[in-house]
Amino acid sequence: MTLTAAPIEGRRVLDISFLLNHAAHVLATRMTAAFAEIGLTPREYCVLAHAMGGQYTQIELATLSDLDKTTMLNTMDFLEREGYARRSPSPTDRRARIIAVTPAGADAVAAGHKVADRVHQEVLDALPEGQRQALTDALSSLVTGLLAEPAKSDRPVRRARVPG
Repeated sequence: MTLTAAPIEGRRVLDISFLLNHAAHVLATRMTAAFAEIGLTPREYCVLAHAMGGQYTQIELATLSDLDKTTMLNTMDFLEREGYARRSPSPTDRRARIIAVTPAGADAVAAGHKVADRVHQEVLDALPEGQRQALTDALSSLVTGLLAEPAKSDRPVRRARVPG
């Protein structure tokens, strides 16, 4: 069976939900495979990279990385155990922990930047040159505009689990 970008029978508008979901899933698998080369997952890299940007609490990093509390806790447990990050008490809130990236974590972030850039460049290079900027501009417009926030619904949509 071959995937198609044609509209589903009886529909007039292309199924962009399918296209975006499929592209996101396949990109996630490519990123996960590439990050395995350096012993991290994209999620672990994401947390470390955000942590390099300042003194953030674990909860703030979870928000920046778009992770729930439990996933963030498990991710931080791994990063701390592996020596990539450490948690210390916040000077302003004794219940909160500030995340600091260790020198080994900074090295992992530098390696992760190269991995992420390589995979993203491979994806962009698969498009004709004239479509690359159009794709990134269109996606940026969507995620900062109409698709910036999830719609309210009595039936919340759960994100697909990605093996990590």
